Amino acid sequence: MRRAFTSAFLVSALYVPCSCVSAIAQASAQPTSGGLIEMLFAGAAREPTVERPFQPAPQNPAYPSDFPPPLPPKSSAQATPPQQARHLAAALQASRQAAAPDFDYEKIIPMPQLGYEPLPPIATQPPAIQSASAEPAPGFAPSSQGDMSHPPVDSKFDRQLVDYKSSDATGTIVIDTPNHFLYLVQDHGKAMRYGIGVGRPGFTWAGVKAITAKKEWPDWYPPSDMLQRRPDLPRYMAGGPENPLGARAMYLGSTLYRIHGSNEPWTIGSNVSSGCIRLRNADVIDLYNRVQVGAKVVVM
Repeated sequence: MRRAFTSAFLVSALYVPCSCVSAIAQASAQPTSGGLIEMLFAGAAREPTVERPFQPAPQNPAYPSDFPPPLPPKSSAQATPPQQARHLAAALQASRQAAAPDFDYEKIIPMPQLGYEPLPPIATQPPAIQSASAEPAPGFAPSSQGDMSHPPVDSKFDRQLVDYKSSDATGTIVIDTPNHFLYLVQDHGKAMRYGIGVGRPGFTWAGVKAITAKKEWPDWYPPSDMLQRRPDLPRYMAGGPENPLGARAMYLGSTLYRIHGSNEPWTIGSNVSSGCIRLRNADVIDLYNRVQVGAKVVVM
């Protein structure tokens, strides 16, 4: 019995290698490119090969190479579980703070740098230094000097209270034609003096008159003899700043002469009128408020 079993085992052991050799010989006889490996795995489904795009490794890993951090050394006394948890939490927090930043994709895909860009500085020139001796620009006219196209009026013709001895009663008007002054007699040997403009040569006169009327911003009707000399003048002009009679007028009886203001203040102190007595508007307003109708007027 033992002999029969041993014989059967030997026959089967020799049969398997022979069958493998014959199978290999048959496979090698057929044209193939895979060889033994292809024969062994023939028919097995394989995953198709897919080309992957290139992805560089991050230059800055999220965690350092020594992560996780080592546990703190144990003290001589055995640490309790809560103490170990606190040590581990502190170590993790320190490791996260020391970790490098995440992968920066802008290093692979450059992005435009947008942000605040200051404007270039504006070149400024220092202001020109004006010397003390520099003359003012032509055409500059301070308000106190009026129109610079005409000479300024002498300060002696400004309104002022002066000493004046006269036998005339208080409130009398005395006109000093040669010196271009008008005096309003006051008490105690005083008088209010005004600068005036008088008639040009051939139009001066002298006498004693009285104020018979007073008007504010009077209308102007040029007399006929004046229109003959100046046909360009208007026949009528309403009262106002452009009216040659100025802001106020005081009429002298039945004559054509008046004491009035003027829109030409630079003519004060000169002989320019056709016989009337002219003052600056501020002065004629002051005189108008001081004088009453019926006041005596002495023209010298």
